[in-house]
Amino acid sequence: MLDIVNHASRSIRIALIFSLLAQTGVAFADYDPNGPMSKTRNGDVEIAYTVVGDEQAEPILILMGLAASHRVWNPAIIDGLVDGGYRVVLLDNRDVGQSSRIQGRGKLWLGWQLLKNQIGWQVNSPYTLQDMAADAVSVLDALSIERAHVIGASMGGMISQVIAYDYPERAQSLVSIMSTTWAPHLPPPGKAQQQGISDMNESSEDEADRLEQLGFYTSALPNQVTAILNAGDRTKEVKKITAPTLVLHGADDKLLSVEHGRHTAETIAGAKFKVYDNMGHNLPDDIVPVMVKDMLGHLRDHPMAVDTTLKAQYRF
Repeated sequence: MLDIVNHASRSIRIALIFSLLAQTGVAFADYDPNGPMSKTRNGDVEIAYTVVGDEQAEPILILMGLAASHRVWNPAIIDGLVDGGYRVVLLDNRDVGQSSRIQGRGKLWLGWQLLKNQIGWQVNSPYTLQDMAADAVSVLDALSIERAHVIGASMGGMISQVIAYDYPERAQSLVSIMSTTWAPHLPPPGKAQQQGISDMNESSEDEADRLEQLGFYTSALPNQVTAILNAGDRTKEVKKITAPTLVLHGADDKLLSVEHGRHTAETIAGAKFKVYDNMGHNLPDDIVPVMVKDMLGHLRDHPMAVDTTLKAQYRF
């Protein structure tokens, strides 16, 4: 009986952590999360991507978080950005969705790396956030997109920040959602959230299969969690960001508390910061329309330069 209770409790924690990581909608219009994807390569890694919207519209590169494929985005966000006049490029980070799987070290290895992190030792990772940023840039290259507005949530926000400071010429603007610089003075993730990640790492095959149907890949956890921990404090790098930046965060975020978002905004010169009440580490349906409006306002405040030569051709 105790085993049944423990299993049920663990399943609840797994469901809780994924509800915190992201919240998807049920209906969709133009954006089909299950639609066909194209692929490109970054070295030996194959990255799957899809594009929604007018080919002539200003492009947005949008990146999802830990262990999540592009299918986890609330379709109302994607459709809202497209209806706002933008072309949205979505991709599956390495280790999730239809992109390449990178050989990991397994569940026990992740536990050892988490312990090392707790006692202040260097964490090892099969790849880095910089590698994931290079994956995203390879998608822009495949689409011949020189510059794009970059939007990222959670780990996707960290990757977006890396793009903004490692590839400043590619980032027209930046929107960092419920993300962090991982500065050491910031509050650690809540115990329940840490336990949830640990539980996901220990998911049974049946649990993992069910989560994959929702767009979450527990097999990615060892590699992606250690990539985040290995990056450590990126405050100095984030401070180099010159792209116009909007930082969005939930007031009730227990995984990365609101202080993480505030510090990100304070670190980037000129960044704007907005906190949403009744939002945790997720994208609630009732907040999505407001968030889309805020993002569109930011993007429109920082449009891409118009090609004056092309403009002259169509002057009457």
